[in-house]
Amino acid sequence: MALALTPLAVPGDAGRLIAELGDRAELHDLYDPTGSPVYHDLSVRDTHEVRELIAQVRRTPGDILELAAGSGRLTLPLLALGRSVTALELSEGMLGLLAERLAGSPARLRDRCTPVHGDMSSFALGRRFELIVLGTTSISLLDATGRAGLYAAVREHLAPGGRFLLSTADISDPSAQTDAEAVFEVTGAGGSGYRMHEYWPAGAETRTVTIFPAPIADSGPVTVCTSTVGVLPADRLATELEQAGLSVLARHPLPAGGSRHHDVLLEAGVTA
Repeated sequence: MALALTPLAVPGDAGRLIAELGDRAELHDLYDPTGSPVYHDLSVRDTHEVRELIAQVRRTPGDILELAAGSGRLTLPLLALGRSVTALELSEGMLGLLAERLAGSPARLRDRCTPVHGDMSSFALGRRFELIVLGTTSISLLDATGRAGLYAAVREHLAPGGRFLLSTADISDPSAQTDAEAVFEVTGAGGSGYRMHEYWPAGAETRTVTIFPAPIADSGPVTVCTSTVGVLPADRLATELEQAGLSVLARHPLPAGGSRHHDVLLEAGVTA
């Protein structure tokens, strides 16, 4: 279902372009049934953080709970390690895409995956895991209340000696952030072109990503996908984790996520 458009729905040049499109623009959340295939097309070949995450996962044997699993960008590499993976995801569209990918995978992978429809900020699976993984900086989708719920649920599901691995986008140099909006064009795995706008004013607590088709057709409806995510520096998350009874044991650098931020993989365990 398309989102209701208002003059302030999307900030910056992306919002002005939507206004110019008028009734032709159909605005969707990036994770709804229409937006999910766009996200999947853009992310399926993205290997950002995969190698580093897998290297840390190898150090802790046991079953894995993957939160915000999406369409399986990390799920399939985790299954390839020979582990059993419970893949929790809130978006039914994403779960459908994951099911399609699993159906086309070898049985040795497919049979070790348990997809679960659930909210990472509030879940009860009735068991514990040696590893809980939250990648792709997906924690930035949660507000403070949602993060508190996430930490509580992780504590309830983490086995003794287990590890919680989560990635976040850390600000590289606030003083170097001169432009509020970055625009770039990319090609998805299926060959479709996209124009992406990232609106992130210096010091802002959130950044908004808006995706248009590229090029935009001269007539007919135009699907526009958007998502607003929090900016969560690693130090803030480390403090929140400590307050929730989860000790940060290590910080592992990840490849640069962009000119204005770099990503960090936090490794945490339950406080003794």
